[in-house]
Amino acid sequence: MTRRLFGTDGIRGQANQEPMTAATALSVAMAAARLFRRGHHRHRVVIGKDTRLSGYLLEPALTAGFIAEGMDVTLLGPLPTPAVAILTRSLRADLGVMISASHNPYQDNGIKLFAPDGSKLSDDKETQIEHLMDPATPRTEPPVDSKDLGRASRLDDALGRYVEYVKGTFPTGLRLDGLKIVVDCANGAAYKAAPLILWELGAEVVPLAVAPDGLNINLNCGATHPQSMQDAVIAHKADLGLALDGDADRLILADEKGRVINGDQLLALIARAWAESGRLKGGRVVATVMSNLGLERYLNAQGIGLTRAAVGDRYVVEAMHAEGGNVGGEQSGHIVLSDYSPTGDALIAALQILAVLRNQGRPASEVCHLFEPLPQVLQSVRAPASVLDLPNVRAAVQAAEDQLKGTGRLLIRKSGTEPLVRVMAEGEDEPLVRHVVESLAQTLQRAG
Repeated sequence: MTRRLFGTDGIRGQANQEPMTAATALSVAMAAARLFRRGHHRHRVVIGKDTRLSGYLLEPALTAGFIAEGMDVTLLGPLPTPAVAILTRSLRADLGVMISASHNPYQDNGIKLFAPDGSKLSDDKETQIEHLMDPATPRTEPPVDSKDLGRASRLDDALGRYVEYVKGTFPTGLRLDGLKIVVDCANGAAYKAAPLILWELGAEVVPLAVAPDGLNINLNCGATHPQSMQDAVIAHKADLGLALDGDADRLILADEKGRVINGDQLLALIARAWAESGRLKGGRVVATVMSNLGLERYLNAQGIGLTRAAVGDRYVVEAMHAEGGNVGGEQSGHIVLSDYSPTGDALIAALQILAVLRNQGRPASEVCHLFEPLPQVLQSVRAPASVLDLPNVRAAVQAAEDQLKGTGRLLIRKSGTEPLVRVMAEGEDEPLVRHVVESLAQTLQRAG
């Protein structure tokens, strides 16, 4: 069986166009319900969403599909993706669903599915769902009887449950009193939760992008556009800036000077702090193939190993399970701390960084920049993944690898969420790195 709909992070596409239509959402829900029904108890699925207008299209379609297969639906409303993962587990649901396209613009949307333990579904489970969606796949059980249809309800205290859970991950007895924190919520799913959590822990909060209108999610704000957060840190003389993405599973920081701190630096900081306190399991951290070589060198100097996984926090989590580790993440700001959450959680990660700042009593500019990253250049080329199999492209890739040998590395991969090929190179010689990436990008563009 092959996967046609699911990418590296669920199903994603432009809203109201295939595959992100009400009909597809209905079919996904019915297939997932059939796969995850267990025994004869009342089955439950929880559904959360971010603030996109198209959430109103997909939420009722998913609800109808689950109800048609006899599953009760608990609607959570706008909540971060990690909140859905946590509530799936705590409510003993059979399945969790998040309607979000993460950092993409409002025109896009997506469907992410969570297993009963709150983890994202494996490739195998997603493939099975696609198989059940195929009209050619015979149904082995009769349709649900009218009297056994599911019911829908709304969990009114979903936000409160998540807020209290996240606050509970902050060290007991520690407070944020005296800290001024800018938080950019990307007009997304954490527009209520993030300022509330920080304020209740004692911080003075400067909230940005907390007025979602269905169309402004991630629009010139949030983790992918941190400039407004950086500017606000300077303007308000804040101690720190936090920028989340649309579904709040990604975190980018700015220190008190407005300088960006990316996911690699955050991983290094948490890993060192946890290693020093004896909390780092396995003596290793999981990052991805995109993480800077400077991170690897820094961790090795601290006696901490680094395992690289494929891009996507789901693959980071799988590698963490295999390694027995509890810290992992991506350069883009997905930070997974499995002691607290089965998936990336920007707010939990932010509190761990803030705990280090409080304990050290030094400014973020001194605490959060732990290593000098090697020059790294990334370029995305709009081309089909099939171009990577062309002889001239393969020859160009080999030549580029030979040029970087011993001083850097090259990575070429297809995007899991967009029709793009990404070319990344890093090394000690920045002009060479730029030349290699630009040359390969031109080759790919001509081939595409």
